[in-house]
Amino acid sequence: MVDKDLLKETLTVAMSRGGDFADIFVESRQVTAIGLEDGKVERTQSGTEAGAGVRVWSGDATAYAYTNELDREGLLRAARIAAQALGNGRKDVTVDLATAKPQVTFRVRELPGDVAAERKAEMVQEADRSARAVDTEHIKQVMAGYGDVVQDVVIANSTGMHVEDRRVRTRFVVQAVAAGHGVIQTGVEAAAGIVGFELFDTHDPRRMGATAAERAKALLSAAPAPSGRMPVVLSGTAGGTMVHEACGHGLEADLVQKGLSVYGGKEGQEVAAPTITVIDDATLADRYGSYAFDDEGVPARPVTLIREGVLEDYLYDRLSAKKNGRESNGHGRRESYQHRPIPRMANTYIAAGKDSPDEILREAGNGLLVRKMGGGQVNTTTGDFVFEVAEGYLIRDGQIGPMVRGATLTGNGPEVLRRVVMVGSDLGFTIGTCGKDGQGVPVSDAQPTMLVGRNRKDSPIVVGGTRQMGDGPEVRAVRGLVDEEFSGWRPRRIRRL
Repeated sequence: MVDKDLLKETLTVAMSRGGDFADIFVESRQVTAIGLEDGKVERTQSGTEAGAGVRVWSGDATAYAYTNELDREGLLRAARIAAQALGNGRKDVTVDLATAKPQVTFRVRELPGDVAAERKAEMVQEADRSARAVDTEHIKQVMAGYGDVVQDVVIANSTGMHVEDRRVRTRFVVQAVAAGHGVIQTGVEAAAGIVGFELFDTHDPRRMGATAAERAKALLSAAPAPSGRMPVVLSGTAGGTMVHEACGHGLEADLVQKGLSVYGGKEGQEVAAPTITVIDDATLADRYGSYAFDDEGVPARPVTLIREGVLEDYLYDRLSAKKNGRESNGHGRRESYQHRPIPRMANTYIAAGKDSPDEILREAGNGLLVRKMGGGQVNTTTGDFVFEVAEGYLIRDGQIGPMVRGATLTGNGPEVLRRVVMVGSDLGFTIGTCGKDGQGVPVSDAQPTMLVGRNRKDSPIVVGGTRQMGDGPEVRAVRGLVDEEFSGWRPRRIRRL
């Protein structure tokens, strides 16, 4: 896209007014999106976007400029704008670039660009037919979406770093709406990864459509959820929404430095049960949040955030790492060239334990089993959260009981992690688009099956529903906090208050 000589010239101009550091992020993004609704392919989009962002910092001041003109004139103009924003100093620099090789690679077997649009459209049509076949009377609406992105990036900076990378991501989502008995319910099923069209080798769109419809249909006859404190089993199939929201955002270094994290200043302290280890690993094969280099050109690597209950590290980009006098650990991410990089999660998960999921269920006695999480919000300053339960069941005498609807979970993230009683040997991932500071980036998160709280009085989670359970206090259900919406082909998870 941009040769080394022009990159060096651009960086030299960016540093010419006294900057301490400068970098340039160049990208070309090819996007395809196909959306189906009411049995018809309603939206077909494809296109290419390209541009570059130039950043300069001097002391604590940072300037950022971007352009969609990738010729010499456009890049140098952006560099001059960024440089001039920092003052009238003078600095003569010589930049020499050395290309870095990735420490991890992701194999794509079938590039989306090699697949005909008609074949992609067949995927959403198959999902639609399968969903409707579940129950022609009660399934009232089906929406299905396919999307792929091929992003080529070039990143260089004034220290001499230069990387080139290609990122290929494919995603698929189905939403079914069922109505009956005076009730309307929704079921969603989604899959995505840093993969090509081979995503469908392991995720059959017909099975995904049927699963979404079966979930929506089952919720029509589900009992109203109880309310009150009770043991909660978070199944591995629920994914890591809890750890992402109630823990992960609070471990992003910029929020810590701004005093907006409940985990600020607690390095080396116990912040969770000894059975809890939290890792963010952008090198995982096929996962939606994976990458070889972050958006500042730092090689990806696993980062252990909490080890056996003790806070060990935060997620850093270059700027937040500079403020703490350390190196970035590869978590500077941005939505596009139009955005500056900030610390972000990639693939965040609680490591698997040793307990059997069946044993965990028996130990719970009476409570709530969460098999799929819905939307939610968290206050990173306090750790307080509220989540919707998309699929939940009562637990009675250690056995799975009837399905319930309308449940919410409220509590405090650090307190929940301290009160985890058992950690399962399984591990289940979910995917989404994480929102922060107006930017969305692809992520995945995971957890094993976990038991939170030994009994009603001991549980740190309050289940909100429409009726009381036992002697627990009545809690008003919190509605409308949906962060996994269906907008065309894109499953989006907004994680901001």
